[in-house]
Amino acid sequence: MAIEVGTKLEGKVTGITHFGAFVDLSGGVTGLVHISEIADSYVKDVHEHLKINDVVTVKVINVDKDGKIGLSIRQAVDKPPEQQQQYPPRGPRGDRGGRPFKPGGPNRATFEDKVSRFLRDSEERMSNLKKNTESKRGGRGGRRS
Repeated sequence: MAIEVGTKLEGKVTGITHFGAFVDLSGGVTGLVHISEIADSYVKDVHEHLKINDVVTVKVINVDKDGKIGLSIRQAVDKPPEQQQQYPPRGPRGDRGGRPFKPGGPNRATFEDKVSRFLRDSEERMSNLKKNTESKRGGRGGRRS
């Protein structure tokens, strides 16, 4: 049987690691279910969700050129429409809506204001730093030979 992306298969968990679980598909073909593809919720430990010899339904999400098969348990489960995340449609610029960016809106500093404030603060910090370091070294001409 050819393994194709998007197909749902049944398999048996043959190994569990800290990064996922290996699932034996029919014909001795093995694929990996990454820890992020085990459940919709956060998975801290794979052992909390799967055990060796568990029979699971998986969906093939990718097949690499070198034969590695990526599987997903969470994508294999059909969710009711109300549980699926609904995102607003993407706009013409690829964004998901929301408020448009308005530069120079109320109470917004311009770039020049920010630069001048930065320079003022920087000069003040430098003068404080020079005062503190000169007093510890004895100031100007305080070198001894």
